[in-house]
Amino acid sequence: MNDISIPVRDIASDVARIGRVLGSADVGLEGGGVWGDAAHYLVEDGEAALRALTTAGILGAESRGVVLAALPADRPGALGRMMTALATARIRIHAQYSDHDNRKVFVVDDIEGARRALA
Repeated sequence: MNDISIPVRDIASDVARIGRVLGSADVGLEGGGVWGDAAHYLVEDGEAALRALTTAGILGAESRGVVLAALPADRPGALGRMMTALATARIRIHAQYSDHDNRKVFVVDDIEGARRALA
């Protein structure tokens, strides 16, 4: 799985266009959101997403591998414990959000280190 990060200016119209372009290319969004000036979406094939966006003239998008981790939602403080483990391991987090299967998505600078920290 990959995170695609796409610069946005006008969230409603930019995300509408992104959704149309990716949908037309058969790229499904498995989770994500928008914060600041970037949209982040979880996709199966980051390269296909980038090709579709670039072909449509949407520039500046990036794709990165991610770490997916189950979030025990019935245990208060679970996210805090996950983030503490990552901070203790000195993992730099670029983005964090949830997917449609209640897993946390971590876009990090050290995928293997993050997996070890969360194990």
